[in-house]
Amino acid sequence: MALYEHVFLARQDVSGQQVDALIEQFKGVLESNEGSVSKVENWGLRSTAYRINKNRKAHYVLMNVDAPAAAVAEMERQMRLNDDILRYMTIRVEELEEGPSAMMRKSDRDDRGDRGPRRDRDDRPRRSAESPDKESKGEE
Repeated sequence: MALYEHVFLARQDVSGQQVDALIEQFKGVLESNEGSVSKVENWGLRSTAYRINKNRKAHYVLMNVDAPAAAVAEMERQMRLNDDILRYMTIRVEELEEGPSAMMRKSDRDDRGDRGPRRDRDDRPRRSAESPDKESKGEE
């Protein structure tokens, strides 16, 4: 069977319990078609990059799937029919990630958000106590 990483976005209006019910529903679809889900990560309610069907936020969920292509196609078909699912994406991978995904690792992120690591600023010249504009105005 093939390995997949599957991410879907659920509407911001649905509760956490309803998101869990959606996860169980799609897990059932995969398991009834001889597939399995090895890991589920609920990333929670996050802002989207742009408005999707009048929603600025969505519940993000990642699923690691080991299933035949027909099972994944059936799950995606049911997602298209479900009004609570805004977007989904399935990617075939060579191997599944064992530990937490990049979104769940706290050590990679700092309190500054998604802007990445802070660059070293030792290569910039130091500023003097007074700005050059004040010195030039005093001489005139």
